[in-house]
Amino acid sequence: MEPETAIAELQAAIEPILHAHPEGVTEMTLMDRLAADGHPLFTREGRSEPAALYRAHFLLFHALYRLRPALAEAGLGLEIHCLCIRLHRLPGRAAAERALIGADPLAAFYLDPGNLEGMDNAAVEQLIADGLCRALGAGDRAADLAELGLAPGAPPAEIRRRYRRLAMHHHPDRGGDTATLQRINDAYQRLMAR
Repeated sequence: MEPETAIAELQAAIEPILHAHPEGVTEMTLMDRLAADGHPLFTREGRSEPAALYRAHFLLFHALYRLRPALAEAGLGLEIHCLCIRLHRLPGRAAAERALIGADPLAAFYLDPGNLEGMDNAAVEQLIADGLCRALGAGDRAADLAELGLAPGAPPAEIRRRYRRLAMHHHPDRGGDTATLQRINDAYQRLMAR
C-alpha cells in the first residue's frame, strides 16, 4: 500500500474514534482502539520494541497533524498530546483560520517523514535519553560548565581533561566529597550528551 493511502486510511480510522470520545483519549488508548479495528501496526505485539513503538507513535502523530487542518476547516480544533488527544469546537471562523496559521515545531517534526528514517532501537533509546536530559534541566550548558570551573565555549577535549582532574581530586577514596563528585559527574554527563 502506498504511504499516502495508508495515512489517509489511518486518518479515516482516527476521526470516528475521536468523535466517540469528546473527553479525549490517551495515545495508548487510541493505539489500542486502532489495533482492535484491525491496524496491525498498533497491536501491543507490533509495538513491543523501542523502534516499533516509535514508528507507531510517529505515524499516529503524523496522521493527527495531517488531519488537523481539515478539522479546522470544519470548525473543530484538535488537541494533540500523548496524554490527551481530543476534538473541540473552535469559536468562529477566525479561530479556525488562526488554528491553521503559525509555527508549530511539533507539527513540523511529525509532518517530516525524514524524522522516521533510520530510527532503530539504539537511535530511539538515544532520543529518549536526550529528551530526559532536557526534561531534567540539562539545558543550562553555562551552569554545567561553571560546575566544572570552565568558561562558556569550552571545547569537548578541555571538558574531558577538567572533568578527569576534578573527579580524581574529589573522589571519596582520595578524601573528596561524594556529593561534589556527583555534581561534577552529572554536569559532565549532561555536557557530553549534548
